[in-house]
Amino acid sequence: MRTTWLNRDVVEMHSLDWRQFADFRESALANGSRIVDGYSPSGLSITLLPDRGMDIWTAHYKGTPLTWIAPGSPHPPEYGQSWLSLFNGGLMTTCGLTHVGPPEDGRDLHGNYTRQRATTPHVYFDGAPERINLETTVQQSSLFGEQLYLSRKISLYLMEPTIRIRDTVLNLGDEPTPFMLLYHCNVGYPLVQQGTQLFVDSEVYPRDEAATAGVESWQEYGAASPGYAEQVFFHHVRDNGEGTACAALLNAEFGLKFSWDVSSLPYLGQWKNTRQGIYVNGIEPGNCIPEGQNAARESGRLVMLQPGEDRHFDLSITVIEGAESLVSCRREVTSAAGSLIAGCDLTGYERYNK
Repeated sequence: MRTTWLNRDVVEMHSLDWRQFADFRESALANGSRIVDGYSPSGLSITLLPDRGMDIWTAHYKGTPLTWIAPGSPHPPEYGQSWLSLFNGGLMTTCGLTHVGPPEDGRDLHGNYTRQRATTPHVYFDGAPERINLETTVQQSSLFGEQLYLSRKISLYLMEPTIRIRDTVLNLGDEPTPFMLLYHCNVGYPLVQQGTQLFVDSEVYPRDEAATAGVESWQEYGAASPGYAEQVFFHHVRDNGEGTACAALLNAEFGLKFSWDVSSLPYLGQWKNTRQGIYVNGIEPGNCIPEGQNAARESGRLVMLQPGEDRHFDLSITVIEGAESLVSCRREVTSAAGSLIAGCDLTGYERYNK
């Protein structure tokens, strides 16, 4: 469908309410959880979870699902349950803000951020480029502990199938705070299926023995199989010469391209999990790798956020559709013009040499 009719001046001659064309619309489920449904003429529709840090749950493009969701989700943020039992799947789960990795010293897997409730969202439209925006804030704090304040802006574009997430994290406390942030982007069937490939210009580092055993096929995704043991690879990515890096999951018909600012997100993780029934795979830009706070401190990779300091993060997810667009995207992400990202330290992991 042509979108020339989306010129802002022309639209406003015909309708005084932009919700006719695009919106973020809040409601509540029977279990009391708030949800926000976002839609635009681009063909993208998403559902956000205000009670889970305004993470992105379901995502569809022209009715086709882009992500895996957990049975029974979305789950309320119950502190008596483990991170895994509350994992919703969904297109983006935010990990952090002080711990990303396995449980340790009272810290659960991937931290507490996704258990935090966001404030009432503010929704507005701007016109250059034309998009609908949602803004909210989330505070992760504890008495005598961290005092972290996150402001989040999520945008849907009217004429292109792109979701953009822009976060700012501020340390409101009076002490330096460990700061780990990873965007756990979860993709599922039919986007990922046998024959789907990950394209990225990078050096590849398997995390452990299981990943080392499968490193020859790190790029390729197989059919759903019972008992598949997850494999994790870390990528030292080359940027495009302008401070942005890209990776793309592509099959024969369509795919997703991930673009992010390398100055704040120097790491990229790849989670392969083609297990039957829980066929969910991850693309994970972050300011860390999921090694946990203790290991990050020992390795020298732990980022500390100073009192009053803030950090800014930018991540975009774009649907790629059509033969020409797929070829162009593959060429773009595998022939980056820049250099290997500064600040990506994978000391302790052995690089794969093909």
